[in-house]
Amino acid sequence: MSKHARPRSSARTGPRTRTRSRSSRSVVVAAAVGLLTCSAGWAYAVHDRGDRERRTEAALDAHARAGGDATGARAARGAEREGLSGLPGVSDATRARIPADARQLVLVTGKAKDSSEGTAALYTRAQAGGRWSPVGSWPARNGAKGWSTERTYGDLTSPQGVFSLTDAGGLLAAPPGTRLPYDKDSSFVPSGRGVNGESLAGSFDYVVAVDFNRKRGASPLDPTKPEGEAKGGNIWLHVDHDGPSQGCVGIPKEGMRKVLETLDPAAKPVIVMGPAGF
Repeated sequence: MSKHARPRSSARTGPRTRTRSRSSRSVVVAAAVGLLTCSAGWAYAVHDRGDRERRTEAALDAHARAGGDATGARAARGAEREGLSGLPGVSDATRARIPADARQLVLVTGKAKDSSEGTAALYTRAQAGGRWSPVGSWPARNGAKGWSTERTYGDLTSPQGVFSLTDAGGLLAAPPGTRLPYDKDSSFVPSGRGVNGESLAGSFDYVVAVDFNRKRGASPLDPTKPEGEAKGGNIWLHVDHDGPSQGCVGIPKEGMRKVLETLDPAAKPVIVMGPAGF
């Protein structure tokens, strides 16, 4: 991504607030009984899933000890984990970093460590600890020099890891149904051209700030970098401009609209981004 326009103060819109009304005692009691029933069913499902995982692990370990293909057993074990979680191409270590209370997730999977191309997919789950279900998927572009866990300003890599998504904005008005705080501002206009000389027009029509070295709860245009300038910042999920970025992730415009229509602060959305298998 090119340098961002100089930020200026602007009005911002936030998520709608909801009010609750009193219910009669009978309705409350009925709701409580229903909640207990649902909770018991969910607990049983989680317990059953845990049993299946343990049985699978034991069977694969026994197969390997008996002289079976250890590599094949490990691959099968990985496939079983992915099937249960619903997140393909994500390591156990990365999966463990996903907050337990997150119920919405954007997964950006690069083709390789040094590649600027990949796929972005939007996932949701009904409750914490549940299986992730895909909502949409789009081609994606990231930093021109791939991915880095120790990103520095100007190195043309995208930061690898798990980051929260708390703020959005853009040159255009927020799509209907947007619930993230959204800053519509005429300053969302990129300067210069892309890494390969391509036009950046329209790239910032819609953006979601990735919470990498930034102040949460502020406009994506806010220049604050809590961990210092050397680490860089202003990493956004934005509209693709048909070329690699300086660190951001670009997806098609319809993908950005879908992301903004779906993400809800109450669901604690995160982005998980890096090369395949990270």
